Amino acid sequence: MILILLGAPGAGKGTQAQRLQDKHGLVQLSTGDMLRAAVAEGTEIGLKAKSVMDRGELVSDDIMTGIISARLDQSDCKNGAILDGFPRTEAQAEALDSMLTEKNLSLDAVIEMKTDDEVLVERVTGRYTCANCGAGYHDSFLKPAKEGVCDKCGGTEFTRRSDDTAETVKSRLQAYHNQTAPLLPYYRGKGILKQVDGMAEIDEVTRQIEALLN
Repeated sequence: MILILLGAPGAGKGTQAQRLQDKHGLVQLSTGDMLRAAVAEGTEIGLKAKSVMDRGELVSDDIMTGIISARLDQSDCKNGAILDGFPRTEAQAEALDSMLTEKNLSLDAVIEMKTDDEVLVERVTGRYTCANCGAGYHDSFLKPAKEGVCDKCGGTEFTRRSDDTAETVKSRLQAYHNQTAPLLPYYRGKGILKQVDGMAEIDEVTRQIEALLN
């Protein structure tokens, strides 16, 4: 099973990808992680990518597709994968299709987690974590039982991500919309674009995704 999860920052893609991994044995393939791994391992395509990056240039679609192709050949991907961060353009989507066809594979579904930008800004800017154990909290949706004290470890120090500001989140949302806009009609035309309500409760989003896959 090969899936693509599309969702704005804060939509909950990571949570749903982890649940898909646990239930179906899929592997979440992050473009950035794969690129860094290929460079670190010194593979042939990794060396090509390093040469490009050392020149300060963007890695080409061909190189990225090659890295994904090599990663899909590894044994832990035998049950399938969830693509994260690729494709971002129609040209990349076409290159991905060609590569999968060569492997006698195909995309089973492209799942868009529909969200509301204004609510996402509140969701992202309100989150914080325990500095000691990493437990996650939120100003509005998930407060500690005792104010200022972590429920899990009793810690009293909390941190927020420096980029979880309203201005930064809005910029990331705009970038997401600009990047994914061309992909929606492309995959809709192929009949594999599905949508779930990304604003629903986590378990309900999981239920909707599983219903689509079944």
